[in-house]
Amino acid sequence: MASALFARTLFAHRFFQSSLPLTSKPTQLFLSSFLSRRPYHLWAAPAYLVHKKNSGFVFCASSLTGSKASLSTQSISTNEPVVSVEWLHANLREPDMKVLDASWYMPNEQRNPLQEYQVAHIPGALFFDVDGISDQTTNLPHMLPSEQAFAAAVSALGIQNKDGVVVYDGKGIFSAARVWWMFRVFGHDRIWVLDGGLPRWRASGFDVESSASGDAILKASAASEAIEKVYNGQAVGSITFRTMFQPHLVWTLEQVKGNIEDKTHQHIDARSKDRFDGVAPEPRKGIRSGHVPGSKCIPFAQMLDGSRTLLPADELKKRFDQAVSLYI
Repeated sequence: MASALFARTLFAHRFFQSSLPLTSKPTQLFLSSFLSRRPYHLWAAPAYLVHKKNSGFVFCASSLTGSKASLSTQSISTNEPVVSVEWLHANLREPDMKVLDASWYMPNEQRNPLQEYQVAHIPGALFFDVDGISDQTTNLPHMLPSEQAFAAAVSALGIQNKDGVVVYDGKGIFSAARVWWMFRVFGHDRIWVLDGGLPRWRASGFDVESSASGDAILKASAASEAIEKVYNGQAVGSITFRTMFQPHLVWTLEQVKGNIEDKTHQHIDARSKDRFDGVAPEPRKGIRSGHVPGSKCIPFAQMLDGSRTLLPADELKKRFDQAVSLYI
């Protein structure tokens, strides 16, 4: 999954606004490493705003928050990208709260996310198939689906626009952030990543379900079937989730190619330095090594602590400023 799975560098949303003056027209910083060959099929997502200045870059948060959401469904902010396991545990039974297990693993890890979901998951969680809920017209893996396809799949999962959604994965913060980004691309802001994911949940002593209900499995299957029907031109069931595409959250291949020359935006690659430099092989067959020309490497793993949760906002800003200073 490209560029450390899009928005999994959610640290950007925890930065405080820079005290330096901003230019009149902010540009966006994008995380990516690999682009497709078709419009709107892009391994990238915005991380935060970056303003180019003669003396370097001035950064500010796309949401001016630096603390986790409080234990109240009324006070939780859609600008805060993560919630704690304590918050989810306190709000798990809220009627409009949906939880998604969006675990996904690199092929060389030889892990099956659906099987692991069936063995242990957060009570009531549904399985979100990152590979299945994707564009079926390309041979590139898990590319962003069409609005119609996404709406059909999410509706099949039983999610409505009024619902709050918390998404997690089996590694801490990894593939869950990609699903967070997908929902926001299609206009749903009431979505949050579980900080630390399933490992943090279990380490905190909270219960897991050791078997998936028949209803949960049926919904996962229905979501996959809905995607296939849309791309095959067949009728789908009732649509309960309405999308509103946010084009500013996605760049096309042509936009990225143009920016290589124009340099109006800074492109950030959140993979490991070895993959960025092309000295480590890509974990999937057929994917070229290296990076987009002009990209800067800031590995996402440096933004997490030992328990795979996001570092505090002030520490994130410190590390990011240090990394960026190397390129100025």
